[in-house]
Amino acid sequence: MPPTVPASLRAARVMLARMTRTALVTGPTAGIGLAFAHQLAARGYDLVLVARGEQRLKEVAAELASRYDVRTEVLPADLTDRTALARVEERLRAGTPAVDLLVNNAGFGLKRPLLDNSVEDEQRMLDVLVTAVLRLSHAALGAMVSRGSGAIVNVSSVAGFLPRGTYSAAKAYVTSFSQWADVTYRPRGVQVMALCPGFTRTEFHQRMNVRRESAPSWSWLPVDRVVAEALADLDAGKRLSVPSKRYKLVTALARYVPPSVLGRFQGMGRG
Repeated sequence: MPPTVPASLRAARVMLARMTRTALVTGPTAGIGLAFAHQLAARGYDLVLVARGEQRLKEVAAELASRYDVRTEVLPADLTDRTALARVEERLRAGTPAVDLLVNNAGFGLKRPLLDNSVEDEQRMLDVLVTAVLRLSHAALGAMVSRGSGAIVNVSSVAGFLPRGTYSAAKAYVTSFSQWADVTYRPRGVQVMALCPGFTRTEFHQRMNVRRESAPSWSWLPVDRVVAEALADLDAGKRLSVPSKRYKLVTALARYVPPSVLGRFQGMGRG
């Protein structure tokens, strides 16, 4: 027979299990998603990591588990594939342990304007930036509302306040949706926050074949700062996080400057 575990030790284990929180992060192998994974692990979150590349995903998971002594779970999925997306939805809806925090971060951009891209490329971007955010938020909200607790961070962009093509339109949806969801479900225990960073020093623009020099040096923020401010805003109960005073000013001014004027700057950060 196995040795009897003292009641005090059993109670301690139950308490520890209740204190352990789990976060699911999409796009955690680089950029903002990777910074979220590190900073959440440093806070003691166990992690469910979702990305397309399984090998890189496993490498990141192993590094985080070793460095922060947290549990990591890998869930390879291409979010443009509805079958793969459904697996992530099910993990949020009914997986164990339950997900306390969802970070919808996965995304990419297209350098050229609408008619210079194929409609298939535009659809893939829409699938990741909007459809995946909607479906994963729906799955997470259902589970979180039923428990009466949880939080979602949807990574949007300052671009959503500006006329900068279909990427901006998608991010405008994410920001509006997140704010509405927070107003609607906060009374039922779930916080939803839109994170709207400006230009951030990650691989995002490099993957678009965009030179960093195409935007002023002052406009680029360190990725760790963006995520640290986002988590501080989440802790403070905010539904909208715009890291740095400079981008808070940009989003404030964007409400009053005519789109025809703002449109003159849409080439910034795309050269």
